[in-house]
Amino acid sequence: MKTLLMSRWLRGVGVAAVLVLAGFLGIVTRVLASEGLVEHGRYVFYAAGCVSCHTSDQLMAGGRSLVTPFGTFYPPNVTPHKEYGIGAWNEEEFVRALREGVNPQGEHYYPAFPYTSYTRMTRQDMQALYAYLLTLPASSRERRPHDVQWPFSLRSMIPQWKSGRFTPGAYHADPEKSAQWNRGAYLANALGHCSECHTPRDFLGAPRRDRYLAGTCTGPDDRVVPNITADRKTGIGNWTYEQLLTFLRTGKKPDGVFTSSLMAEVLGTSCMRLNEYDLHSLAIYLQSVPQIHNDLDTLCTPYDDSFIYE
Repeated sequence: MKTLLMSRWLRGVGVAAVLVLAGFLGIVTRVLASEGLVEHGRYVFYAAGCVSCHTSDQLMAGGRSLVTPFGTFYPPNVTPHKEYGIGAWNEEEFVRALREGVNPQGEHYYPAFPYTSYTRMTRQDMQALYAYLLTLPASSRERRPHDVQWPFSLRSMIPQWKSGRFTPGAYHADPEKSAQWNRGAYLANALGHCSECHTPRDFLGAPRRDRYLAGTCTGPDDRVVPNITADRKTGIGNWTYEQLLTFLRTGKKPDGVFTSSLMAEVLGTSCMRLNEYDLHSLAIYLQSVPQIHNDLDTLCTPYDDSFIYE
């Protein structure tokens, strides 16, 4: 009898030990998964160029002005502060903001927030970005109201603006292109949102798809944004693949001059932080963009090279 009781006791101890070990391993697995999600979110954060618009003197605390032909926008605080940031948002509300351009209260965002590009992000990237943002220091900076000209100041017009100009949904890979080309397209069109600055807009602020990446005279802060299509005279068609990679890695142009101003900031807070595979993917994609002749030297008058954003 004693032997039987001892055997049962040992079996019970063994089962308990297994359950404790399984619980511990489960906790470790969840912690590692969470850490992996945050680290992935950190990569998405830089690939998506979040710093440039949302940082003035405090990381992601907003307050920086974004001057456009329609008025001046002030990107908001997106730190984890529960009152002034996104700390009270749940994951679904964050995903909806990126995918549909709508805030938790159901209001439509002005398209100065590039949800028209971010909508193409995968849900996994959105979730990872949300997880990473919640790890940043919270800031109590209040949101500054936009200074937008009438009638563009009317938020009630945004749903009508979206109709026919905005199609929400994740990026769909082109099956006729390589995996690396598709990765580059995703980086340029979803995360990096290159088109938001490099594509001219019509009188209502909608990007002109027939002039995709052909540059514009009315870029951020009234700067000229260059043509980055494959046109040999007005774009980057004369750049070799290696020269384009060098530019993305260092900001150095084929003429030996380093870029400055806004593009230097974009490179430093985004492109320069990409891994080698993604840098090559982005270069492959950009060199495949159809050439468009767009002579900004002639169009952007009065011409002043101090305003060139390249």
